[in-house]
Amino acid sequence: MDNGDQKRPNTLGPGSLIALGEAVSEQADRARSGEITALAITGKPGVFAAGADIVSARSLTESQHGIELAELGHTVFNLVEDFPAPTFAFINGSALGGGLEVALPADYRSISASAKAIGLPEAFLGLVPGWGGIYRLPRLIGPEAAAQVIFVNALNNNQTLNGRKAYEFGIADALWDEPTFEQSSVEWASRILAGDDAALTDVAQRRAHNSSAEAWAAAVQTAEQTVAAKTGDTAPGPLRALDIFRQVPHSSREQDRAREVAALGELLVSDEFKNVVYGFMELVQKRAKKPAGVPAASPRPIGRVGVVGAGLMASQLALVFSQQLRVPVVISDVNQQRVDQALAYIAEQNAKQVRKGRLTQEQAEALTGLVSGSTDKSAYAEADFVIEAVFEELGVKKQVFAELEGIVSPETILATNTSSLSVTEMAADLQHPERVIGFHFFNPVQVMPLVEIARTARSADEPIATAFDLAASLRKTPVLTKDSTAFVVNRLLLRLMGQVQQAFDQGTDARTADQALKPLGLPMTPFELLAMVGLPVAQHVTESLHAAFGERFYVSKNLQTLIDHGVTEIWSQDAAGEHYIKDCTLQLMDFGDSAQSSEEVLNTVLEALAEEIGLMLQEQVVASVKDIDLCMLLGAGWPFHRGGITPYLDQQGISQRVHGAPFHH
Repeated sequence: MDNGDQKRPNTLGPGSLIALGEAVSEQADRARSGEITALAITGKPGVFAAGADIVSARSLTESQHGIELAELGHTVFNLVEDFPAPTFAFINGSALGGGLEVALPADYRSISASAKAIGLPEAFLGLVPGWGGIYRLPRLIGPEAAAQVIFVNALNNNQTLNGRKAYEFGIADALWDEPTFEQSSVEWASRILAGDDAALTDVAQRRAHNSSAEAWAAAVQTAEQTVAAKTGDTAPGPLRALDIFRQVPHSSREQDRAREVAALGELLVSDEFKNVVYGFMELVQKRAKKPAGVPAASPRPIGRVGVVGAGLMASQLALVFSQQLRVPVVISDVNQQRVDQALAYIAEQNAKQVRKGRLTQEQAEALTGLVSGSTDKSAYAEADFVIEAVFEELGVKKQVFAELEGIVSPETILATNTSSLSVTEMAADLQHPERVIGFHFFNPVQVMPLVEIARTARSADEPIATAFDLAASLRKTPVLTKDSTAFVVNRLLLRLMGQVQQAFDQGTDARTADQALKPLGLPMTPFELLAMVGLPVAQHVTESLHAAFGERFYVSKNLQTLIDHGVTEIWSQDAAGEHYIKDCTLQLMDFGDSAQSSEEVLNTVLEALAEEIGLMLQEQVVASVKDIDLCMLLGAGWPFHRGGITPYLDQQGISQRVHGAPFHH
């Protein structure tokens, strides 16, 4: 399989499926005549097949077209399974979705140790493995391992297996290294065809798995729990995949085919699938790799980093800088005990990587040794990039920058990790405000991929260019924003949370208010997010937004009362994990008598978000609505099947009602 384009991986659309079917049929005739004794399928260098051409599939408008595409795939792959001679798949590189489904009907599979991406990502993409994957994979590797690949990996941000891991899962019967993969695979196939006892015994032993009713029950439970946790009942693709998976043990190939074909026919024309393609292909795969606003200036090399502060956020920053850049990092705090705690945290995080087998002891010690601590800011004298992560108070941050300016070189870039304060104000009194930028990470730093790069009116090109280059080196996705209070993610999240809190304060039942956004499929409810962020932090950011933008951002007196009394969350949990509000918490608050229904709360929130996004675009906080969606996907965990936020607002008619036009024309 080779599309002849070295820049693009092999994908499977109608044309390539027909061509593959014709090629297999032609070889089947040769096999029946005794001209050949076996058939092997492989891909061009580095790529077996990257799956269905989902970008083209997004343009389908009729369910029948999706049904025809699904039927075509089944017909072609069944030709492989029913081939009149032994068949082999030499998986020489990435095999995703339909690409892996090409290999599953073969009698035997070898895989390259250097293959980077093996999996069935369809549930993540709002689809089902629709060319036999749900049926064949559990029969090959067992239901529990199949549930891991089809549901757990797919719905955990599209995780994939490398070649070695796929071999361990039992997806392949043999593992060979490059550059002799093809030769080794052919020699291995020859042994299989010759009836080599050792080779055949090894295959049989590797394929032994538990397909008992108990194993299927455990697998289905894993799949159900994963779908519930990741998408609830808001994404039809994973739900359809789950329904088909449940029936596999009692289904024939043709019964499974009918279910997969029917599901694809519906899902390929669904809004959710189009949203995932937009979010994943247009945003994560394209926009994130070619971000808007990167200056033409050459980035400055970073040979030493400073992190001001020694709290949890600062410690996480120091850890990520040292692990990814492999350069010296110095942290500081006025309190030596806090410095020591930060260094101990960093050492323990590296030690965890050793225990997980991701680092050797020597590597961990080297990384830990890159980070030093001090109570004296003169330790930053040689730093090329210094980021502050101190208390979220403008006066404190201005003082930090003033002290740093007297220590570091005039070329050193000064960055702030502020989530809500004005970068312009922080730099206002400095001699070199042009080198001050916002470089806002999300918690936990190691996990969250987004970095908001905030540019002030006085920021020079070189610091911004360096920030983009640095974000890439840290394996983060940068989005350029104007220096505007709370940038993108926190501005929208706090507007959302404020609307829900206001509904609660005005008399809406807590459960009604908190569950009103369930149809969106968000990773947390507003009150859960409030507890995670911390009531004082959320209130502080909301006050900053209120000061900047006025009454749109609701500042709750009830929330302030809870903070004043040391209450850390609205919800508490009982022994069974059920949410409830303590009587003592309720007694601290005053409520109105204007209760709303869930639908009213949801509608109010969506209209508020549409209004805020429109204003952000008018203010040119970002270059495009795509940047807002990318920020919400990667910085707030917004569901991919919603495409971020704006496609959903368009599809619900909210954008048109608020602005008179959709965000996407």
